[in-house]
Amino acid sequence: MAQALQLAEKGLYSASPNPRVGCVIVNGSRVVGCGWHEKAGKPHAEINALKLAGAAARGSTVYLTLEPCSHHGRTPPCDEALIKAGVDKVVIAMNDPNPLVAGRGCELLKGFGIKVQTGLMEEEARILNIGFITRMTLNRPWVRMKIAASIDGKTALKSGASQWITSEPARRDGHRWRARSCAVLTGIGTILKDNSQLTVRHVETPRQPLRIVVDSRLEIKPDARVLRGEGELVFTANVSEGKIAELLNVGAQPIMMPNEIGGIDLVRMMSKLADYEINELLVEAGSKLSGALIREGLVDELVIYLAPCLIGDSAQGMLSLPELENLSDKKALTIRDLRMIGTDIRIIARVRQ
Repeated sequence: MAQALQLAEKGLYSASPNPRVGCVIVNGSRVVGCGWHEKAGKPHAEINALKLAGAAARGSTVYLTLEPCSHHGRTPPCDEALIKAGVDKVVIAMNDPNPLVAGRGCELLKGFGIKVQTGLMEEEARILNIGFITRMTLNRPWVRMKIAASIDGKTALKSGASQWITSEPARRDGHRWRARSCAVLTGIGTILKDNSQLTVRHVETPRQPLRIVVDSRLEIKPDARVLRGEGELVFTANVSEGKIAELLNVGAQPIMMPNEIGGIDLVRMMSKLADYEINELLVEAGSKLSGALIREGLVDELVIYLAPCLIGDSAQGMLSLPELENLSDKKALTIRDLRMIGTDIRIIARVRQ
């Protein structure tokens, strides 16, 4: 199963919106086939592994990181292929959270006399597909927020200058998080200040993430670098036909999502992003939007890079959050990883919901 998980990880940058899945087929003491799912529309991990195994798949044990699909989607169902191949046993790390599968794949295999075992290395499999699980169960992406700051928690000078607080290795590492994300989201303030591209540039990737801008007043310019891809999303509350037409002319997709005070309804926005099959969303925004997402309970994970420097009280902070009257109201985090990236400290923390 560990080998199957390593194979699944090969789809880290390419498998979305599908889950990352790996498969290893063992007959006796010999591995006779292995495969992984590369891209939506291409064969699933089981199909690739069965193709390699050929006749040796009969009577074999199959190790799968995710329950085989039992429905016709972009490709035929994989459980039918396993049944046809005559496998003896299927060991599965985790059940598929997709309501179209959700245990049906396992039941179908059992109905044909195939032994099924689930739960082996389940936690590792869930971490690998945390975004897919979140979209299927909560109807929103897994939201990961990246912040680069000084060790006293400042992200920019009072003037807004922020390039560069952290080291080059930290910036490269940040691009790895971009590469694995289905989409990168920022606010209009960041675009107006930096004219950011939000593309993956420091690591190899087979595709660029979708770029999303939260811009309630439609201040973005049609020639902004963030709009140079295909089909970028701009969430807004502005109904100006002229500005909307300008965005449509450059291939962007303006989406009206107002709340009751003229801003963006962030909760509805996340549900809309699930409609776009976004599993993992990376937020790289200023303190105002970042703070709003935290307040709405829409952030699952923080990736914070702390540089070994001090900037001072007048500099800009990480998050715009309301003052607390009681420490019992603090946002609790669970530290998942802590390590050095170049000269910087990287903290990965889950937000306790």
